[in-house]
Amino acid sequence: MALLEVNNLSAYYADFQALFGISLKVDAGQVVSVIGANGAGKSTLMKSIVGMLKTAPDMVVFDGEPIGGTRTARLVGRGISMVPEGRRLFPSLSVEENLLIGGQLGRPGPWSLERVFKLFPALEERRHQRSMSLSGGQQQMVAIGRALMANPRLLLCDEISLGLAPILVREIFARMPSIVAEGTTVIIVEQDVLQALSASDHVYCLQEGRVSLEGASRSLSREAIRAAYFGV
Repeated sequence: MALLEVNNLSAYYADFQALFGISLKVDAGQVVSVIGANGAGKSTLMKSIVGMLKTAPDMVVFDGEPIGGTRTARLVGRGISMVPEGRRLFPSLSVEENLLIGGQLGRPGPWSLERVFKLFPALEERRHQRSMSLSGGQQQMVAIGRALMANPRLLLCDEISLGLAPILVREIFARMPSIVAEGTTVIIVEQDVLQALSASDHVYCLQEGRVSLEGASRSLSREAIRAAYFGV
């Protein structure tokens, strides 16, 4: 049984339809990437999965149970966490305080303050600094660590490379195997196609709110991805 299934999902902003019958499947232990140009519907898909947009219950199924439209806070308690686009840290709080907020529900699991600091040693050195005094890459590490502190079974990462230097992007993506090794399944939303393919087992490409291509990351040709990405 898949850990997450999205079934014929359509999503709207008022009268504007953003997604058209999206279906995808994520097995436990996988890293799945969702790629596509700006406006393709990637972030809308993530918001629909985590309950930020209203959907019919059976359009999103987690661990065999329909969860579409469930409040985001309840989904965190059930084991779904999201690293939002733009990080959205609490600017007046320290690194450590931001991380502790992620663990407030007390879900059991491997992730603790010490385990996050082991994953991202640069954060331990700066644990008492205000989060907004860090570099962009370090802030992204805090955002990922905060999501992990909820001990999720499923982690959604929305554009975590946005605005970061390539060396920092590689450093962050290099931690993905360690995250998966702790029993966390990951969905990565990315515009950086090469990075998404190298980090994932399976890829879905969105184009104008529809799935234009899907398959094993290492089996898809660049020509097929280019055509699906740009719709040509």
